[in-house]
Amino acid sequence: MTDQHPQAGILPPVAKSAKQNMGFGERLRHLRLQRGMTLQQASKTTGVAQSTLSKMENEQLSPTYNLMQKLALGLDVEMPQLFMPITEPQISGRRVVTRKGRGRAHATATYNHELIAMDLESKRMVPFKSRVRARSMDEFSDWVRHDGEELCLVLEGQVTVYTEEYEPLVLNEGDSSYFDSTMGHAVVSSSEEDALVFWVCLP
Repeated sequence: MTDQHPQAGILPPVAKSAKQNMGFGERLRHLRLQRGMTLQQASKTTGVAQSTLSKMENEQLSPTYNLMQKLALGLDVEMPQLFMPITEPQISGRRVVTRKGRGRAHATATYNHELIAMDLESKRMVPFKSRVRARSMDEFSDWVRHDGEELCLVLEGQVTVYTEEYEPLVLNEGDSSYFDSTMGHAVVSSSEEDALVFWVCLP
């Protein structure tokens, strides 16, 4: 195995359900309710008469360009959003628990990884803990790099984060760094004991 972080089972972005056939009035009502506004409040914010808003929402009145300008400004949206399909996230309801020390072990030359949430066959993020055994960049054959972005949070000890584009960064317990994973990087322990870090990698 290489020293790169475990990257497996990545799902595409959260599925969304689009209401493609929604008319202008329904979109307008959705945007208003999304902001927690009553017709009276929306009228005050947009400068459009309450009766006019009601007629538009009930498809009894087609909006003029001037009305659309007022609606976009008052609802704080771009004008095209008044006509775009409304998308709503579909909740998967997935949940998994990994008890302390029950993750899947995965050792490399420089890290002892503990992979978390492995009961899920596919994940949108890859979380794991690592004991950082490396004490020098000389222990790496090359930079670690992979697609996506990642967060490194120090749980115990102290680490030094080396990257291609920045000066070495020292992180103490409780410190974290978020960075572009395609940039060459490596983490070494700069404390007497092997440091413990928590990683989250995103595609």
